Amino acid sequence: MSIGLYHKTAQECNTVITKRYSTSFTLGIKMLGKQYQKGIFAIYGYVRLGDEIVDSFHDFDRQQIWDEYERDTWLALERGISANPVINTFVQVVRKYNIDYDLIKAFHTSMKLDLEEQKYDPSLFEKYIHGSAEVVGLMCLKVFCDGNEEMYERLTESAKKLGSALQKVNFLRDIKDDFALKGRTYFPNLDFSKFDKKIKDVIEEDIQQEFNEALEGIRQLPDGSRIGVYIAYKYYLKLFKKIKRKKPQQVLMGRIRINNLLKLFILTKSFARYKLNLL
Repeated sequence: MSIGLYHKTAQECNTVITKRYSTSFTLGIKMLGKQYQKGIFAIYGYVRLGDEIVDSFHDFDRQQIWDEYERDTWLALERGISANPVINTFVQVVRKYNIDYDLIKAFHTSMKLDLEEQKYDPSLFEKYIHGSAEVVGLMCLKVFCDGNEEMYERLTESAKKLGSALQKVNFLRDIKDDFALKGRTYFPNLDFSKFDKKIKDVIEEDIQQEFNEALEGIRQLPDGSRIGVYIAYKYYLKLFKKIKRKKPQQVLMGRIRINNLLKLFILTKSFARYKLNLL
């Protein structure tokens, strides 16, 4: 029997992980050209599972499990295959699109920060954002550029800005759970008990600037990738605007969400704007 069946089955595992954990990203990926979908599902599945290890495996030795995940990744990159289907699919994409190993190392570094309680100063926060979000945007950009290094270099900064903005919106959305359940406060020098409008406004101004810079890069993406990324951008922008309308105490009360009907509306409207060349 051909090894191709294993690779196909492994790919399906990453796709299922994405569908289970993020309806918004799944919608965006499904709007990508067929040539991009497998690569992006592979990247998301890998980083999602890594994030789950450090976030959810509290009844087990997370450090040991993470060390195994990281070790198995490097072994698979050396061998060209892994018995872990999620790692295997990711490794095939890394090799196909020549994804820089430094991006993977940065992701691993950020995940390991989540294994212990951290007090984030601006420098450590920047390091965490780079490894947990910016590099994911850059991995995806490698897939979209498909060997076009000039395009990759030109769009690097906007890809990083988009990844950063999405991550910071997640932090705002999950600020209560991160603090109450995980003992985490990601934003630098933020005293959870003193989260007020002034602090919220400063955080939101930074995120809005990153969204603005990200849009310029999205407009320059290859045609088959532009609409999918734009949909993810618009979904998170809508979520961000909903958070902005909330008072600080409302944000602290619980997770803010966008319902599936609104997600469908965002998808439909975004696709219409794309077809009319109005992005």
